[in-house]
Amino acid sequence: METEGKLRIADVFVGMRDPRQAKKVEHDLVELLVVAVCGVLAGADDFVEIEEWGKEKLVWFRQYLKLEKGIPSHDTFGRVFAAIDAGAFGAAFRRWVGSAAPVLAQDEVVGIDGKTSRRSGKVGGTPLHLVSAFAAGAGLVLGQQATAEKSNEKTAIPELLATLALEGCIVTIDAMGTQPSIAQAIRDRGANYILSVKDNQPTLAESMQDFLEAFQAAPDKTPHTVDEVVEKDHGRLEVRRCVAFDQIDCLHAPERWPGLASFAIIASERTIRGKTTLEHRFYISSLPADAARLNRSIRQHWRVENSLHWCMDVIFGDDQMRARTQHAAHNFAIMRHFALNLIRLDPVTRKGGLKVRRLIAATSDSYRAQLLGLV
Repeated sequence: METEGKLRIADVFVGMRDPRQAKKVEHDLVELLVVAVCGVLAGADDFVEIEEWGKEKLVWFRQYLKLEKGIPSHDTFGRVFAAIDAGAFGAAFRRWVGSAAPVLAQDEVVGIDGKTSRRSGKVGGTPLHLVSAFAAGAGLVLGQQATAEKSNEKTAIPELLATLALEGCIVTIDAMGTQPSIAQAIRDRGANYILSVKDNQPTLAESMQDFLEAFQAAPDKTPHTVDEVVEKDHGRLEVRRCVAFDQIDCLHAPERWPGLASFAIIASERTIRGKTTLEHRFYISSLPADAARLNRSIRQHWRVENSLHWCMDVIFGDDQMRARTQHAAHNFAIMRHFALNLIRLDPVTRKGGLKVRRLIAATSDSYRAQLLGLV
């Protein structure tokens, strides 16, 4: 991953449309956005905390920003973030990520997955559901797209894919995104796909189950590749055995899937406290039938759960976010992604996880300035 020429946070917001009436503007939009991102980086989880922390750091801020009227009030932050077009704010985020990581590694696994901010909806309303693209190897969020009200991830995923540079990457998606149109959208971006097959594609899943039973009865008659990984962790033993095939004509309607080249069956055997369970999972892919490559990529997909969704909930308090006006929840979620990426892009190895680094960013002016590209 290359990171030369990373834009400063302040630069990426230049040119964004200010939704406020010009005559009533007291605080410069770019400065307001920079203060807010700094606050979230430093541990603030709502607009009140951003205001209070910003006031404590006003002298430091004025080394880099004018802030002629000081730090905006939490009400001002709330009104502005509610009014800012989330699409434009997301585009600014992608421009910044594109400057920080303009070239992803060949075969970088980009996991596409959705998460709901549970307390972000009004009473009786629909909470924010954000579909994010996460580069598993780099540990970076590449972009995000909210699902429209009365819609779902099937429509949000193609919209997100259309905004991303994915040449040479491997895009992995859970069963909700296993659609021919999404497979085509991935191929159109110059990437390969691995798509999970479950009950959302019942006929395809049934054909894969039938193939599995025939293969188990006479495994030597069918060409295949095999990869097995064993993991032990906290009293849990898991053996994941991936078997990959290129006999796509054995599947139901393989012509529906653009670029389909292989399919894989993973047998996951877990032993916890002496109890063993076995689960089979099915996948289709545009990659060759290389079991080791497929097994590794599928495993990396789940980093989106541990390295993104878990961090958003536990470290950034996403599920406790109560911004419910217009675009406020969506824009605040993007700020969290800014903060997460800023920390992950730190080239210096430091002790402690994200929580510790947010604490350092809150207290160390030099560390904060370094992360933000202000020095």
